[in-house]
Amino acid sequence: MKRTWTIIGVSDVPGSFKWYQSLLGLPETAPGHDYWGQIQDTDGTVLLCLHQWGAHEHPSLISRDHGTPGNGLLLFFRVDDFDLALNRARALVARFEEEPHVNPNTQTKEFSLRDPDGYYVTISALSAPQRRGPARRRRPGRADSKNHEQH
Repeated sequence: MKRTWTIIGVSDVPGSFKWYQSLLGLPETAPGHDYWGQIQDTDGTVLLCLHQWGAHEHPSLISRDHGTPGNGLLLFFRVDDFDLALNRARALVARFEEEPHVNPNTQTKEFSLRDPDGYYVTISALSAPQRRGPARRRRPGRADSKNHEQH
């Protein structure tokens, strides 16, 4: 198993931490440190890491002044509560970068906004799994057999 930890530089870790938890509908908790925090899903999966600009000697996180936050980066979250996420987002920002629409490539609803540090964030509906075909019903009284059905 492998996981990616996306780490972004932010000006205010506790403030950004609260912002992302609110956007994603996660229980409010405090970051591990004032310079570092991990936004985690309810199952413990790390969704996003927040790192205070200049807190350590990481070359790409030294200063916000060395680049435009979000240049070359799109924070794209798939959520199972799209309509609730939309309501939460409207409470967090005055305007969206992209209003809710159906993405022609994914065929799912999405919208985009900027976080407090200017990062471009897209929220996309997590579509329900599609079934391959109708479910098979077992007939009562029929015994299962290796030769009964070939799959």
